[in-house]
Parts: sequence; structure tokens; C-alpha cells
Amino acid sequence: MTDLNGRRPGPRIVEVALAAGVSKSTVSRVLNGGAHVSDRTRQAVNLAIERLGYSPNHAARTLAGSKANAIALVISEQGSRVLTDPFFAGVLRGVHAELIGKRIQLLVMMSQPEDNHDLVAYLSGGHVDGALVVSLHGGDPLPHILHDRGLPVVIGGRPVLTGDVPFVDADNFTGALLATRHLVSLGRKRIATIAGPKDMTVGIDRLSGWRRGVGEAQRSADLVVHSDFTSDSGALAMEELLSRAPDLDAVFVAADIMALGALRVLRDEGKKIPEDVAVVGFDDSMPASTAVPPLTTVRQEIEELGRMMTWRLLAELAGAEGLPPSVLLPTSMVFRASA
Repeated sequence: MTDLNGRRPGPRIVEVALAAGVSKSTVSRVLNGGAHVSDRTRQAVNLAIERLGYSPNHAARTLAGSKANAIALVISEQGSRVLTDPFFAGVLRGVHAELIGKRIQLLVMMSQPEDNHDLVAYLSGGHVDGALVVSLHGGDPLPHILHDRGLPVVIGGRPVLTGDVPFVDADNFTGALLATRHLVSLGRKRIATIAGPKDMTVGIDRLSGWRRGVGEAQRSADLVVHSDFTSDSGALAMEELLSRAPDLDAVFVAADIMALGALRVLRDEGKKIPEDVAVVGFDDSMPASTAVPPLTTVRQEIEELGRMMTWRLLAELAGAEGLPPSVLLPTSMVFRASA
């Protein structure tokens, strides 16, 4: 039985921490057999666990000293999108690269919020030592539920829900600002954007960067259409923008995969790129260089994102001290023929 948030009845890790007089991260290190914990502290945590009856499967397993030697990569998207979006392939390559030689198995799992109950039960049941969670939508509580169960978690992308779960993200705001400033420098007057989903911080931050860029150049900020990080949705958004503003002469697209759809529509409408409409994407994913024309874009180090998330998780599992609560990776412009 669980409560409405997917947690089991009974004490949570924060209550164990309060009872033992330590932080939640210290309790987590004790549960996961981490180093740099004094015998006195370890004894206080174990006594608090016993007194409170805190016994999720994960805690019981780690107190017994066993490890799964496995971590999970949880992608909060439908499988059809995961298999077609190059972003997820890049993250997976980075995670795999960081695990080479470490004898740790990787489980790749896809989830939706309605699946959280079963997913939480599995991940906190001793099958993995920690989890990486990417592509969160809205206030999805999954990382925080897992963290409360004592499972170390690192989030890919700044989460909507604030808290003490560490995350790694790209500097999406600055990247979008650079893209918009580039379009302004080309003399473009009607600069539109195909923004990401409203319920994801990656969409929010890139839209904010675009708004800052058009605002400081005293350009209108009315040409916004939200999309969902697919090529087809990028095409539909481009059609809507053209119907609203046939005179638009530039568009910043919040992901390369959406920009591919936008380019297709512009060509079908007889628009010359970049002469009539300049286009800038975001990600510098593999298809960007082979687009027609090759896509000017904002580069984020997608594989480095996967590597850094994995490093942060493994460091916590090893009991490292002084770990950063968040890591922000830089973004930069890559100039090609589309703008």
C-alpha cells in the first residue's frame, strides 16, 4: 500500500535523519555503504532506522552490505519518442562512456507519471544502487519520491520542483539568447520562435532567452508557438507562424529535431533559407549538419550531460564529500548555412 504520492506508509528518510541528528545525505550514505561516515554516526543512523521501523527494501538490502552494481537511466517519455530523438541517444552514449571499466550495469527504463507506482517499487526494491532521471515534465515527483526512499538520484535538466535532489543541465537561457542575438545581428526584424513544451524547464529557459534577445533589440515578442520536441510538431508550428506572420524573416527553434520540420515547411512554401527566413536550432544533434540547408544551431554537450550526471551519481554512491548540488554546462553557437 502507498499514499497518494507513491510512498509507502511509515517513516521517511527525513525522519530518520532528524532522529539520528544528521542530514538526509548522511543517512543515504549509510544506507548505501558509503565511506567517510564515522562509526558513531553510522551507529546513530542504524539505531534510528531500527527504532522508527524504516525498512524499504533498498534500505534493508544496503544495510546488509549488498550492492546491485547497477544504475538505472529513467526517461520520462513514451518509447516512440525516445527511439527517434537524437538527444536521448546522445545522453545514453555519455552515460555508457562514463561507466566503461567500472563493472556497473545500466538499466534503461521509460516511464510516464501514471507508471510511477510500479517504477518506484522496482527501483527502491534493491535492483539498482541509484538512478538518473531525464526529460521530466511539470511537477513529476518521481525523483523526490526515490530520494525520500533513500535511493541516490541525479536529474538531467533543471527540475520544476525545487528540492535537494542534484541535477545537471545545459545553460539553455544563454544558448537561446546567443541564437537570438545572432539573428538580430543579421538584420532580421520579425523573429519568431518555436518554443518547447510549457511544462518543461528546458522549454521555459530557451523561451526566456529568446524573449531577452528580442527585447533588448526592441523587436516584437509576439510570434511564439509551443511544440513538443518532434519533427512533425515543428512543421505544424512553422505552418502556424507563417499563417500569422507571412513576413517573418527569422525563427529560433528550441530543438534541432523541430527545426527539421520547420525547414521542410519553409521549403514547401517556396521560402529561400536563409535569404527569406533565417533558421537557428538548438542541440547541435547529428542531423543538424546534414539538414537542407545545414542548420546553424546552439551546441549543448549532450554526451557530456550524460557523463556528468553519471559521474555525480557514482561520486555520491562512493561517499564523496562536497559534491555540487547542481552543474551547469556551457552552450555555444555553431554557424552553418541556415542563418
